[in-house]
Amino acid sequence: MRIITTVAEAQSLQRSKRRVLVPTMGALHKAHGELIRVAREHAGRNDEVAVSIFVNPLQFEPGGDYTRYPRPAEADEDFCRQAGVDLLFRPTAAEMYAADRSVFVEESSLSKTLEGSSRPGHFRGVCTIVAKLFNVLAPEAAVFGEKDFQQLMIVRRMVRDRNFNIDRIGVPTVREKNGLACSSRNQYLNEDERREAAVLYRALRAAASDSRKSARDIVGLARNVIGEAPLARIDYIELVDTETLQPVNTRGANSVLVAAVFVGKTRLIDNIRLP
Repeated sequence: MRIITTVAEAQSLQRSKRRVLVPTMGALHKAHGELIRVAREHAGRNDEVAVSIFVNPLQFEPGGDYTRYPRPAEADEDFCRQAGVDLLFRPTAAEMYAADRSVFVEESSLSKTLEGSSRPGHFRGVCTIVAKLFNVLAPEAAVFGEKDFQQLMIVRRMVRDRNFNIDRIGVPTVREKNGLACSSRNQYLNEDERREAAVLYRALRAAASDSRKSARDIVGLARNVIGEAPLARIDYIELVDTETLQPVNTRGANSVLVAAVFVGKTRLIDNIRLP
C-alpha cells in the first residue's frame, strides 16, 4: 500500500489503472471494510482501490466535535493494509485548504432539509471536500454508504450537475449486532447509551413494517417507539421522497424514513426505505 500526504504527490502519480475511491474521515470500522470490499469488487484484481482519510473541518458546525473526532492514524493504516487497499491519501487540513480560501462548492436544493436544517453549512463542507478529492485523485468511481442517505443523494446531484465522469456506488448500511448503524461516533457511547441506541433502528423497522400509509401515522409510530428509551432525544424524523428529499404525505415506492436522534450527547442518524 502506498501512502501519500500531499496534493502534488497525488497528482504526479503515474496512472495506468482504473481507480475506485472510498472517501472517509478515518476511525475505520467494519462498515468502512464493506465499502472497501465493494470498491475492490468494482475495481477487480487488476485495478486500484484508493482510500482517503481526512477529518474535514468545513463540515463540522461551530461547537461540534471536530477537535475530539477520533484520529487513530496507525490503526487506520493497518486497517487499510489488511483490507487490501492500494493507495491511502491522508493529507492535513493545511494541505487541502489555503488559509485565505474563498471558493466553495454548494448544493442549493437537497441540502436545505434534514441534516442541512440541523447542521447549517455541513453539506457545503461535504461538497467542497468531495469535489477536491475528485479533482486530486481523479477516480473513475467512488463508494459511499447509504447510512448517510442525504449525503449520498447530494453527492450524486453534484456529480451530475458538475459533469464529473465518475460512477457513484451506494452501499447498504452495515449494522452492529443490536441493529445500530455502524459509525465512528458510536465509540462516544457508553454501555448504557449503546444499548439504548438500538431503539433508533427498532423504531424505523416498526414503522416500515406497519401497514399504515399516512406519513403522520408512520412518523408517529417511530416517535412512540423512540420515546420508550429514556436516554434518546429526537432531532427529526421525516418521511421523504428519495429523489427530492421533500416530505411526502403517504408512503410509496420512492419514500424513505430518515431520522436523527441524540442518545446522551451523541447524535446518530439512520434511515430505512419503505416497501
